[in-house]
Amino acid sequence: MAAPVIHVWCDDPADGPTNMAADEVLAGESLRRNALLVRLYCWETTTISLGAFQKHEDALAAAEIEGLPLVRRPSGGGAIVHGSDLTYAAAVPKTHPWGSSPQALYDALHEALVRSLAGCGVDATLWRPSQPVSVHANDESFFCFDRRASGDVIFRPAHTAEPASSAAQAGRGHKIMGSAQRRLEGAVLQHGSLLLRRNTDVGGRAAHPGIADLAVAELVGAAALPGTGQLVDHWLALLAAESRADVVRESGVFRVLRSHEVAEQAARFREPRWTARR
Repeated sequence: MAAPVIHVWCDDPADGPTNMAADEVLAGESLRRNALLVRLYCWETTTISLGAFQKHEDALAAAEIEGLPLVRRPSGGGAIVHGSDLTYAAAVPKTHPWGSSPQALYDALHEALVRSLAGCGVDATLWRPSQPVSVHANDESFFCFDRRASGDVIFRPAHTAEPASSAAQAGRGHKIMGSAQRRLEGAVLQHGSLLLRRNTDVGGRAAHPGIADLAVAELVGAAALPGTGQLVDHWLALLAAESRADVVRESGVFRVLRSHEVAEQAARFREPRWTARR
C-alpha cells in the first residue's frame, strides 16, 4: 500500500481576502484528494486578521491597529497582526486521523514545530492548562498572541531581557505560534501563525516578540537560527515522519492554480458585511 501524502504549496504574498479565500478552497481540495494539504504564505502588507467570532467594534477600538487592512478569518481565535509571521493553512478530511478531533491536528502540527525548534537550540514547549480545556477554550484577550489555548507553542525564557507581555509575566513564557480551526462540511481547516519577529508597523499591545527577537535576548543569536525555509523543511519532515507520510512539494502557486474559485470566494471576504458580521 502506498504511503499517505502531505501536499504542500509555498505561495507568494497576497492580500487578506485572497489569502482567506485560497484557504477555504484548500479545504475543498483536501476532500478531493483525501489527504492533508498545507499552504504556507505571507502577506503583501501588514494586515490584521480577526477571528470568526470576534466583535468588529473591538477591532475599531484598538488604536494600535488603526488604519491597517482588516480581514475576518473563517477560523476562530484572536486577532493576529500579519506581516512579520509565517502563516499556514492546513486542511484535512474529517475521516483522516488528524481530522477526528480538534486537538489532534493542532497537536500534530505544533509538536513537530517544537521538535524542529529544539534542533536549532530554541527552547519551546506546548502550553497546557492546569485543568483540561479544548483548543477553543481561550481567554478573551483581543490579540491571539496574548491568549493561551492548549497546545500553543511557547518560547521558554531563561534570562531574557525582552519586555514581557502580561501573559509572560504570569509565568507562561512568550507565545510564538498559535492556531485556530473551522470544522467545515467534510473537512477541517486550521490556520496558524508562527511569529518570526516583532512587527514594526504596530506598537503597544499589538507588538509581540518573535523567534528572532527572543533568540537575541536569550543570547542564542539570530545568526544561529535557521532560515525560514530550512525550518519549514525540518518541520514538515517531522510531521510526515509522525504520520508515516511522504511530503510532496507541489509546483506553482495554489491560489493561482485555483484562481477562478479563489476569486469567487475572495469577493465575499472583501465585503464589509462579512468583516462587520459580528
